[in-house]
Amino acid sequence: MENRVALIGIVVENPESVEKLNGILHQFGNYIIGRMGIPYPKKGVSIISIAIDAPMDIISSLSGKLGMLKGVSSKTVYSNV
Repeated sequence: MENRVALIGIVVENPESVEKLNGILHQFGNYIIGRMGIPYPKKGVSIISIAIDAPMDIISSLSGKLGMLKGVSSKTVYSNV
């Protein structure tokens, strides 16, 4: 299966989910190109962006696992390459 490059945007509203979120990201670490996290205490959220290069099923699996975490929302944008 051909790899795609994608960007996953994550907003964390529940700090209790951070440990599980980091565990999930660690599982997919071989595919992650880079990660940037920005805490935003004024609104009580953290914003994370993940650049990933992986097959579509891997990206979908990661996105699905993130979406199941309480207080975590994510969206994925795929490149055309």
